[in-house]
Amino acid sequence: MTDPDDAPNWDFKERDVYILRELSEDPQLSSRELADILERKYDIDISHVTVSESIRGMREEGVFREAIIPNGAYFLFGMFEFKLNPEHFEETWREALEAIRGSPNTLFMFLSDGEYQWKSIMMFPNRRAESKWIHDFYKEYGDSVQNIRNSVVHNVLKFRTDAEILEVLYDQ
Repeated sequence: MTDPDDAPNWDFKERDVYILRELSEDPQLSSRELADILERKYDIDISHVTVSESIRGMREEGVFREAIIPNGAYFLFGMFEFKLNPEHFEETWREALEAIRGSPNTLFMFLSDGEYQWKSIMMFPNRRAESKWIHDFYKEYGDSVQNIRNSVVHNVLKFRTDAEILEVLYDQ
């Protein structure tokens, strides 16, 4: 979870939420198409220029992030969990964290509580590349972690943001 103090400073208008809802349904919509949808579906008369400015402003402020997620047929996905080594952690944690976060194989990384506190979803072209990444990581940052637990991610059944969840942004 992101620190609430780091939340974007954005004053949501009702139209912003509808724009986000529609983009979550179809990220390829143009600003003209969005303006038409806003008028037809929500009775909001707005120019495509204003829609475009709103999207740009939300993007620049960090209201939403855009990512390219390749089709699962091209890569193998895995969930990696890193158990930290308290003995050397103070001297080595930053480099290890930056190596995981900065790896081109890391789709996203997050911190959690529990025994395995760093977690990431990673992607590799094949199992050999995944094994090599683990081997190289242990060689370079083995003092930082006691164990890496990795699981194959397959049959992803959902990967999207449902438009309904975005309503809370305007209700706050």
